[in-house]
Amino acid sequence: MTEAAAPALLPELVRFVELWVESLANVLGQISGASLPCAPLGEGPPELAETSAGDLWIICALTGALRGEMALRLPPASALRLAQLFTSAPPAPEAELTEEHREAALELLRQVAGLVVTAIRPHWGEVQLRLEPSSGVPTWPASSTLWLRVGEAGAPAAIVEMRLSAALAAALRAEESAGPAASVATALSEVPVNVKLGLLMDVELAVTLRFGGRLLLLREVLDLGPGAVVSLDRQVEEPVDVLLDGRLVARGEVVVMDGNYGLRVTEVAPASP
Repeated sequence: MTEAAAPALLPELVRFVELWVESLANVLGQISGASLPCAPLGEGPPELAETSAGDLWIICALTGALRGEMALRLPPASALRLAQLFTSAPPAPEAELTEEHREAALELLRQVAGLVVTAIRPHWGEVQLRLEPSSGVPTWPASSTLWLRVGEAGAPAAIVEMRLSAALAAALRAEESAGPAASVATALSEVPVNVKLGLLMDVELAVTLRFGGRLLLLREVLDLGPGAVVSLDRQVEEPVDVLLDGRLVARGEVVVMDGNYGLRVTEVAPASP
């Protein structure tokens, strides 16, 4: 983090932003084959354009261990530069921003979000991120605003403005300080032991099986069609994850029972302290 950013954000927000910066640098490094400077900023840089109708707005919704929203604003010049980096095109600041450029910038940030999900896990637990384009400024007020710079100072750079909702900022503080399920533990602490389980037995919980994941380039997504096969990052013999509200609770092997898929549990994840 830069020295300017530290006093502007609480430690848990600083770490959250650092994970986005690291993930963005990793994705761009994989695409270009070279290291590209990515840095957080504590205040809007002088070259940042004012909000305009041509801005690319992306809403990032978080569910699971962290819940809330974050809005990403890319001025036209920044969206163009990120699209050029993603497609390995040479810098051309005079080019006109097209819909293809917007889609490329969105796909780049979706790939970044995929790495962020993995990086978040040791700090806050299992989180899902969904990025969707927005028609304009979000309706909710921003609790915290910060900026990311991609590229060397003085060179054609991209500036990404990040606006965190109050719900997300509160979730980051609560999860980092209290740990997962702290509110549930507190609520049950006053209940007699012999009735605690009875209170929870009729609660319906959604369970998800995760076979694996894969990052795809925009051109690979566009090439998808009937019959296409997408390989995942997990071998056939590796166990499948069982997720409860986005959290890993067990692993097992897939079985077939009466024509339906099932799971034979082979490992139960240790309970959080």
